[in-house]
Amino acid sequence: MGVVTSHTVRVLDPLTDPRWSGLVERHPAASVFHSRGWLRALQKTYGYEPLAITTSTPIEPLTSALLFCVVRSWVTGNRVVSLPFTDHCEPLVENIEQLRALRTHLETLRRIQRWKYAEMRTSGAFLDAEEGLRECEVYRWHRLDLRPSLDALYKGFHKSCIRRRIHHAERQGLRYEEGRNESLVRSFYALIVLTRSRQHLPPQPFEWFQSLVSCMGKAVCIRMAFKGDRPVAGILTMNHGKKMYYKYGASDARLNNLGATPMLFWQAIQAAKSDGMEELDLGRSELENWGLIRFKEHWGAHSTRLTLWRSPADEVSPSLERLKVRLAKTACACVPNRMLVLAGRLMYRHVG
Repeated sequence: MGVVTSHTVRVLDPLTDPRWSGLVERHPAASVFHSRGWLRALQKTYGYEPLAITTSTPIEPLTSALLFCVVRSWVTGNRVVSLPFTDHCEPLVENIEQLRALRTHLETLRRIQRWKYAEMRTSGAFLDAEEGLRECEVYRWHRLDLRPSLDALYKGFHKSCIRRRIHHAERQGLRYEEGRNESLVRSFYALIVLTRSRQHLPPQPFEWFQSLVSCMGKAVCIRMAFKGDRPVAGILTMNHGKKMYYKYGASDARLNNLGATPMLFWQAIQAAKSDGMEELDLGRSELENWGLIRFKEHWGAHSTRLTLWRSPADEVSPSLERLKVRLAKTACACVPNRMLVLAGRLMYRHVG
């Protein structure tokens, strides 16, 4: 799609526009999910087309942007999502007037291009007043303030659920590795397959994790715990500005008693403090997943409401979406791991 002009709103390609990185670096609402590395990984793995709309003219610095990807699928329909497989993607605006102009233009594009719907993932409550938008799902978004001292942070962890498990892990003779080499990616992915199978869900394609490493480079870190040569647990984090983002975690449930996962988070927090990070973004949690919510709260993280919005409103049916997930989990419960891996490779590009 070429550049489109509608009054003062224009479409740009964030992967080639030389102004994009500057906006992402300086805007307070920008995150790692606005970065070119994340967008390139989405494009490389799933073929999604990243676009952004802005109120800025082509000859001035960007002051606003609404970022999204065009998802084209003969299975689930063509639509525009901000952003696929992304916990949150805040509009990069200075005021509500800019946001309204961008939203109006996006809706015009949706109708012209005959996209099924437009989807946004943001904590902004002001979107509630936007005509044509409706809540599709609501999540909890947890973040841990890393500005206190390391000792103060540690004392804020839950005594039995976190601190005691960290001490326990340190006595188990676990081997710790971090990095982004091929061996670590494969070890981590083996745990992803185990974890997703336990949850009755297909794993993400292996190529997705390869793309994250190749497209984001040093911004990505995989932290793994081994018992001998056996992978026990792993987490994948990403850095952007003064924030570290926890994105994926996996473990061998048969060895969860070793306390490897809390140990890995503690390693990540210490590394973040050493690098001058001010926040650990722990991502979103489904409201029904009380176990995950409690785990994040045991670290002292605070949560805010995160909403998935869709337009037009008649495309929204939260009960139907939940039914689809339950049916999918029921079907996957009887499928061998190798078939789940194949299903993930085939289906993920259609569900972003």
